[in-house]
Amino acid sequence: MPLDQNLPSIDNRRFDDILAEIRTRIPRYTPEWTDLNDNDPGIALSQLFAWLSEMLLYRLENTPKLNYIKFLQLLGIELKPAEPAIADITFPVLETHSEPFVIVPKNTQVTADAATGDVPLVFETERTLMALTAKLVAVQVFDGYAFSDLSLTNDQTAESYEPFGPLANAESALMLGFRYNGEFPEVELSLAVYASEATAELPAFSCDLPETQFFPSAEIVWQYWNGREWRNMTLLEDETRAFTRSGYIFLKSPNTGEMEKTVFAPATESLYWIRAHLQRGYEKPPKITTIRTNTVTAVQAESVFSEILGGSDGSPNQQQLVLENVPVLAGTLELEIDQGEGFERWTEVGDLFGSTAKDRHYVLNRTTGQVTFGDGVNGDIPVANPDNPGGNVVARRYRFGGGKIGNVTANTITSLQAGIDGIDENGISNLRAAHSGQDEESLEEAQLRAPQSLKSKCRAVTAEDFEQLAKAAANVRRAKALPLYHPNFPDTNIPGVITVVIAPDSDDPKPIPSEGTLRTVCAYLNQRRLLTTEVIVTQPTYRQVEIHGDVVAKNDADLSVVSQAIEQGLLDYFHPLKGGEDGQGWPFGRDIFYSLVYQRIFAIEGVDRIESLTIFLDGEAQEAFSNLEIKSDVLLYSSQHSMQVRYSFDE
Repeated sequence: MPLDQNLPSIDNRRFDDILAEIRTRIPRYTPEWTDLNDNDPGIALSQLFAWLSEMLLYRLENTPKLNYIKFLQLLGIELKPAEPAIADITFPVLETHSEPFVIVPKNTQVTADAATGDVPLVFETERTLMALTAKLVAVQVFDGYAFSDLSLTNDQTAESYEPFGPLANAESALMLGFRYNGEFPEVELSLAVYASEATAELPAFSCDLPETQFFPSAEIVWQYWNGREWRNMTLLEDETRAFTRSGYIFLKSPNTGEMEKTVFAPATESLYWIRAHLQRGYEKPPKITTIRTNTVTAVQAESVFSEILGGSDGSPNQQQLVLENVPVLAGTLELEIDQGEGFERWTEVGDLFGSTAKDRHYVLNRTTGQVTFGDGVNGDIPVANPDNPGGNVVARRYRFGGGKIGNVTANTITSLQAGIDGIDENGISNLRAAHSGQDEESLEEAQLRAPQSLKSKCRAVTAEDFEQLAKAAANVRRAKALPLYHPNFPDTNIPGVITVVIAPDSDDPKPIPSEGTLRTVCAYLNQRRLLTTEVIVTQPTYRQVEIHGDVVAKNDADLSVVSQAIEQGLLDYFHPLKGGEDGQGWPFGRDIFYSLVYQRIFAIEGVDRIESLTIFLDGEAQEAFSNLEIKSDVLLYSSQHSMQVRYSFDE
């Protein structure tokens, strides 16, 4: 978005302020100057200097507003547009459906109620889904010795389980049973796998180089039961890296009729079976919470087709053409122009400085929707079309949407916009909360980012670089970079490692980043880190603070008001996003000082004195009058406090 001119004041001092400041400095620097009346020549010169300074400041107040904006624009610093939220949506098929599968087209729209306002939030699917009528009803784990039925655990998703048992030996297997009366079809079978967030005490994600081939420690072969033996299936893609992280597994089922139903105890009914057969074990067995079929990724966006922007007038640097809907998702605009020989596709570029006079390029401002063309030197000029003067520029397709409002909670994306024959509309939902939605960057945030952008040049070298870039990557409110710290080796300095602890912008008293946010930040930092740096992104360690105390209120104070003020004041003080002394969030690793807590309570209006005060940390009472040491990756939070407030005459 173009930077506007509503910049804050650089220096708001006026004549009286400057003159007063001069007078206060005279005794300090020239103590022999004792006559400070207006008739003194020095005071007259001071008044003249104050007047000239006020005029200069006034001019500076106006000049830098434009200069500063233009300077940032030359550096390529603009306000970042809003980014859409991402969610996984499940489309169950009616058991009475006669066909073996239902095609859910790409860009299928499902809505969720907005947190504010009456307009629902629209999510569109990212790819075509072949939703199976066959229902996943049985999940069994063979650990090499015995079978365990974990179907109920997989359905409830409240607990995690080990898909290959606690040892995950070779020959272990995860077996999936499907209930269907007809023949199992030949389709692309997608399985959504959700890794357990409790696999480690703190979920952490290592930022790998994208071009580096990944070789999972385990080797898995996918197979199906043909009635006599297990036969190998074709694995198209495994985003989970052998069940070690959340993602999709895409399989190609065998030809129709090749799979046969059977009963594998402890299951009691005849089902179609596929299995993940472990050929080589893990160093550490993975844990997952659930496996889902008929699930697809969706983004909070809407598609627009064949929108007429207007007509080209043949002038250089045309900017009068604007899309109706914003913000526009990156890379989605397909712009076509008819210059008299039919519509032709033009290409979007970041800027026109590298474009030649014949390059059919344009620049899109995603926030305002403004389209800018070249001047005949840098980028071609669209020719005016006399046969279609008002409609030869068409946005053949684009998508718009975004904002933090799209980060809806689980089981809220439920309303299918257009019915699909065979889909159970009452069962559509998102198993987990949407993530990665961001609001448009504010001007103040851009100003804070500008110096850091110049300093780091979009490269993460120092700890401060990692913190600033992590905040820019996703819906991240707080970030703390810990050099030489590895979550798996907390007591040892590991050279070349830096761990970035992030907390999202959330209304929760204990903000926990979703797995999607962790991976988004990880991917963003990966593109900007040094080659020899190992980056790990993780969530904070939270410790709960609870204050118990006995407070005496002034006799003319309202006990309920004082009690609520103390409660809210303490909740705000220890809040990870808006707590601390400056209200910017409790600092990572900041110790709890008993005297400051005491002062915070005593400063509340209506408090006369504090009789007793005890700090509880994670439910344990701490020693009175002592400060509490907090580790560097820890944030504090509180959900309630117990303060007894009474009058002095109640004693």
